[in-house]
Amino acid sequence: MIEVTNLTRVFRTYKKRPGFWGGVKGLFHREYEETAAAKDVSFTIGEGEFVGFLGPNGAGKTTTLKMLSGLIYPTSGSARVAGHDPTRRENAYRRLFALVLGQKNQLWWDLPAIESFTLFRAIYGLPLAQYQSTLDELVDLLGVRGKLNVMVRELSLGERMKMELIAALLHRPRVLFLDEPTIGLDVVSQKNVRQFLRDYNRRHRVTILLTSHYMADIQELCERVIVIHKGRKIYDGALDRLETAGGARKKIISFVPAATAHGAFPDTWQSRLAATTRTPDGKFTLCVPGDLVVAVSQEVLSAGPVADITIEDVPLEDVIAELFSAQT
Repeated sequence: MIEVTNLTRVFRTYKKRPGFWGGVKGLFHREYEETAAAKDVSFTIGEGEFVGFLGPNGAGKTTTLKMLSGLIYPTSGSARVAGHDPTRRENAYRRLFALVLGQKNQLWWDLPAIESFTLFRAIYGLPLAQYQSTLDELVDLLGVRGKLNVMVRELSLGERMKMELIAALLHRPRVLFLDEPTIGLDVVSQKNVRQFLRDYNRRHRVTILLTSHYMADIQELCERVIVIHKGRKIYDGALDRLETAGGARKKIISFVPAATAHGAFPDTWQSRLAATTRTPDGKFTLCVPGDLVVAVSQEVLSAGPVADITIEDVPLEDVIAELFSAQT
């Protein structure tokens, strides 16, 4: 459904010198700086896939989505979405995709959302029966039927984002680009939006490319992730294998010492197999390679009495941050 080959976008910006005379000198001699927002990015996404697109701020995620949407032209490379070249901006292609930007609105601020939906129906030339059927389905899935006649500016942030999703899906696109759709939402609204996207993807097999800084979005929705850093792709594969992309899979072992009649856990204890830290409240934490979890656990339990011990995966945020650090 999506084929990207060596996609590159370079922005050329003018470097203005400070002060009045700096502006005058700039009239005769200008200095420019080139920044590559995307460098030779290549990937393919099949029909119905729900793929996470990760990277730090400025990595080139939004730029890539805009190139796939035809909003900006690539400096080099090519892309095909549903068999179309986005740079040609054909009307047939515009009917096949939708782009939702979490920080930008497409609805009229001072009108009820239903008025904007009626306008979009006219823009896309949707038959009334199809439009009403799609609208009813989306409104019920998102639970906002009672808000359709409320002016958009009077809706909560979560309700506005739900209306933005409805507007994007009214023409039943085959490809959906989502740029941080849950940004700024409370945990309940985030959960509702994630549930809707999961159900909609499974029901209609829409191909979705999602960018988000909330790892809960990625973990709950995506089985595959693409990671870019400084414009370059550094990982493309299964989410559950991302933990080993920068090396061996690691676990976090945390335990709270206990004092018993037979003795207390040594305050200065250090593992021989893994780095050990202790918090002011007395809790020990170790970051352990996956193949040493059993050995370290035995080492802990043999060192003294323990009140509580937990073993969990390293947070995905830490895994990705480590992957970025390795690429710097």
